[in-house]
Amino acid sequence: MPTPKFKPGQSGNPKGRPKDKTPATMIRKSIVADIPDIVNNLVAMAKAGDIQAAKVLLDRICPPLKPQAMPICLPVNGSLVEQGNEIIMAIMGGQIPADIGGQLIAALSAQSKIIETEELIKRIEVLESQS
Repeated sequence: MPTPKFKPGQSGNPKGRPKDKTPATMIRKSIVADIPDIVNNLVAMAKAGDIQAAKVLLDRICPPLKPQAMPICLPVNGSLVEQGNEIIMAIMGGQIPADIGGQLIAALSAQSKIIETEELIKRIEVLESQS
């Protein structure tokens, strides 16, 4: 087994990581003084019709909207198959969006795996108690 370079409890870098030496920090420091000019140039470019400059500004000022959860009223009784059919019918009928319906179907699938696992555990416990 090779011998370690450093003794236990002794750091190979006693001064630690150098402060403010990461590339991102160095870039930030180099442009701090120029930020007002950069923003003014972006505004001027956006006013002149530069779509990319406008997008940069708008993305920083008004971040994109995130989808909002909407309440869904579907029957929750019956088997998982019947619940899945209700979801599919609601998607086809336009009552719920397809992406939400897909999430609900995925949740039903996960639920079925949980139920299946629980049933298998119970069967194994019964078999083990019989032997």
